[in-house]
Amino acid sequence: MAERAQYEELARQFSAFAAVKREMGRILPSECPSGSAAVLTLLGRYGDMRMSRLAELLSVDMSVTSRHVAHVAGRGWIERKPDPADKRSRILSLTPSGLDQLDELSRRTTHLLAQRLSDWNDDEVGRLIELMARLRASFDDCTRTPANT
Repeated sequence: MAERAQYEELARQFSAFAAVKREMGRILPSECPSGSAAVLTLLGRYGDMRMSRLAELLSVDMSVTSRHVAHVAGRGWIERKPDPADKRSRILSLTPSGLDQLDELSRRTTHLLAQRLSDWNDDEVGRLIELMARLRASFDDCTRTPANT
């Protein structure tokens, strides 16, 4: 297990990482704020889904999810179809326009990362991906309360 000083430095790095997130947010088209981009990205990654599943993946409550869905639906990027298994529920799916927007988001993000990490080699980028995925997996169940020590 790492030493306390390492965890303290890691916490400082997480705080500083907010600047990276802000820069990534600045490259988004003005009509597609980060919440909308997250909805499009998750639908692109996981396919059609109910709003409850989307809220779970976003780790936000249904009211926040509803606002994001209303925004992207209003732009014509997703459609809400009745769920054949439960007519009270809706299935969210990307439209062709939504796929185009998702492609634009991917293009912008990929360009920024390629630009900022141009002095990194493929192994370093691969290792970063591996470690970030592992970190994310360690936090997957955010409903758990860590033991107090």
